[in-house]
Amino acid sequence: MEKRAKRTKKTSRTKKTIIWSVSLIVAVILGYGTYYASSIYSGLEGLKKNGESSPFKELEQVDAKAPEPPKWEGKEPVNILLMGVDARGFKEGEIPRSDSILVASIDPVKKNMHLFSILRDTYTEIPGHGQNRINTAITHGPKTAMKAVGDLLGIPIQYYVYTDFQGFMKLVDAVGGVDFYVEKDMKYSSKADKNEYDIDLKKGMQHLDGNKALQYARFRFDKMGDFTRTERQRELIKAVAKKMQSTTSIMKLPDILKSVSPYIDTNMDVDDMWKLANVGYQSKMKGSEQVPPMKLLVEANVGGADVLTVGNPDTLKQYIQDILNPPAETENDGEDSEEGNQEDNSSDSSSSSDSSSNNN
Repeated sequence: MEKRAKRTKKTSRTKKTIIWSVSLIVAVILGYGTYYASSIYSGLEGLKKNGESSPFKELEQVDAKAPEPPKWEGKEPVNILLMGVDARGFKEGEIPRSDSILVASIDPVKKNMHLFSILRDTYTEIPGHGQNRINTAITHGPKTAMKAVGDLLGIPIQYYVYTDFQGFMKLVDAVGGVDFYVEKDMKYSSKADKNEYDIDLKKGMQHLDGNKALQYARFRFDKMGDFTRTERQRELIKAVAKKMQSTTSIMKLPDILKSVSPYIDTNMDVDDMWKLANVGYQSKMKGSEQVPPMKLLVEANVGGADVLTVGNPDTLKQYIQDILNPPAETENDGEDSEEGNQEDNSSDSSSSSDSSSNNN
């Protein structure tokens, strides 16, 4: 009886130890989960700048005249304008022209995405400011830029994301860099920038940190200039987006947001970001294209400046619709679509003249 009582007490203590251990583990998990969720919420909230913290505070009155972007209800396709600028040498409150202009189009029903890069010398209507290069639109405010790009492509632009060189480098570093194939040696040196943004990359598969990724994205000092640069930017952004979807990056999301928050502005609120993150995580990249495509570009000279005009604006809008909503019988899977796009871009690029590619 005595031995049985001892065994019973020992078993009871063991059960209590297990219960307390499990309870402690659950408490730690819940505590971390709460911290993780609150950290993400705080990080997302910090991306949207208001008042004095907004980079566009000096343009509020000008941009207020532009129409409000359409609301996204969550079921229809959503389009996000991505703008990267080179803010070196600019004072606080000054907005430089867009160095990179892209549109990410996401269909939450089809669960697919398309990425469009817009040639910055494209000459088009800037609502309320006459005609000019598309890269000047942001200097009048983000709503003006969204409207200009939306009118050019024939699709509604609901959101924008604005950043500079520092923000891009911080993002790539925060996700741990990306493994990427650099298709050729790239070298450029500028004493005007005190060699801070020199480019020196070697051909081959390599790991790109933020600085090297920026070098790759900026390089345009070759025969096709901005045409091949926009293609490289699309491929690099796809690589970064894929890295963002990894389990490791998701676990590091609070730290990633903390790193990039000072350099990013957007009109999305936290609820929008949650919805977009969910849709984006479930979606597949279907393709990436240059806009306008080479077959619709017409070189022109306006006021002594070389620009790129669109031969037929309605044809461009139809081109975008054919990409986003292809006939079911001809729609390829994502890999086939991307291979086709790369072949078309290569073919188009080879027929372009050198003069328009080196526009600044």
